[in-house]
Amino acid sequence: MRRRDLITVIGGTPIAWPCTVLAQPTGQVRLVGVLMGFEDEAISRALVAQFRASLATLGWKEGDNLRIALRWGTGSTDRIAALARELVNMRPDAILGETTPVAVALARETKSIPIVFVTVSDPVGSGLAASVVHPGGNVTGFTYVESTVGGKWVELLKELVPRTLRVALLFNPATAPPLKFYLPSIQAAATSLAIQTSTAPVHARDEIETVVAAQARGPGGGLIVMPDIFNAAHHELIIALAARYGVPAIFGNDFAESGGLIFYGADFAETFRLGAGYIDRVLKGANPGDLPIQLPQKFTLSLNLKTAKALGLTVPGSLLARADEVIE
Repeated sequence: MRRRDLITVIGGTPIAWPCTVLAQPTGQVRLVGVLMGFEDEAISRALVAQFRASLATLGWKEGDNLRIALRWGTGSTDRIAALARELVNMRPDAILGETTPVAVALARETKSIPIVFVTVSDPVGSGLAASVVHPGGNVTGFTYVESTVGGKWVELLKELVPRTLRVALLFNPATAPPLKFYLPSIQAAATSLAIQTSTAPVHARDEIETVVAAQARGPGGGLIVMPDIFNAAHHELIIALAARYGVPAIFGNDFAESGGLIFYGADFAETFRLGAGYIDRVLKGANPGDLPIQLPQKFTLSLNLKTAKALGLTVPGSLLARADEVIE
């Protein structure tokens, strides 16, 4: 079940676009680079397909007036840096970058080629923009979380699993957005619900099991899988380990359809559609520094009832009623 709302406002105020009339696509073939943080057959490829389809509806047709140079990261900062350099050296007309590490790597390589980012957590804190309303420079785009979402992860996990007494935050320091962006809201919610929190940094795939197993050793253990391209690249392993050890986990990326118990965040597909809109504006002459960064106002809640049943959980009716997507 899906109920998706358009995310096109900042701070609750509708964006007023400038009245400047921009040039329409011409016969010239424009090159757009796309750098994804990780590759997943069912998830990230569908997002790229959404981006392509959205550009087509705006008049940009591959093989006609558009060429897309697509590159896939693997959740590795070294590979992302190399791919960012490769794309910039191609001198595209614009680049779409997915995730914070990707956007940062692209911005490091060029101060002139327009960059539109999607699924970035803290663009100002990450040094990508001077401000949300007036980014300046050559970078703008769409965030998919705000700092207070951390507290919602804690609250939702507690609502779904009342026995939760402690949660670990799973993340890779090299690839995750700065943890300080989320920590205040996470700690405030945890304190109010008498939940202990701990950080669980990992640097390699074989370290993940240690974190999950630790949460299973005592009563009331849970996991917050932070939005992180490392976690995204290894989501199947994290989901499998959470099931094996019986640890309830809430995800900062939408992996409910892959077996993740619960997700709360913005609609990624909608973000890519909106990203295509900004790429369209840039190709028609808009300055990215003049395009405000857009913040999500409507968040999506996804639940996997099969996973909940396997963990022996009864999903509250109030939570089911609020869910945008329920996988049975």
